[in-house]
Amino acid sequence: MDGSENRQIARDSLFLMAELRVEGGASEYRVKVRNLSEGGMMGEGDARVLRGDLVEVNLRSIGWVKGSVAWVQESRFGVAFLEPIDPRLARIKPSSEGDSAPRFTRNHQPATPGQVRKV
Repeated sequence: MDGSENRQIARDSLFLMAELRVEGGASEYRVKVRNLSEGGMMGEGDARVLRGDLVEVNLRSIGWVKGSVAWVQESRFGVAFLEPIDPRLARIKPSSEGDSAPRFTRNHQPATPGQVRKV
């Protein structure tokens, strides 16, 4: 596929954070995912990547996805995935193990009568 054919693939504009590892490197980078399709993504961040680098990206609700860097422009870069993904899964918020209570109340311990202070 040349560049003009890639532009025909449906992309989903979104903003989420992901981890990125470059093959052969020891570092893991936190990057912003600007758009996502079944065949790739555009990321932005301080990751030191070069065109052709093999990378792995940890996408929310999908997991680690292998790909190669297709282009780099300043702090933005494109990754072409080796296998197609379902980009809709990245929009699904991770569950809290079936707990429907709001996060701020999950570890709440009820007060005993002598511990309550008047305000």
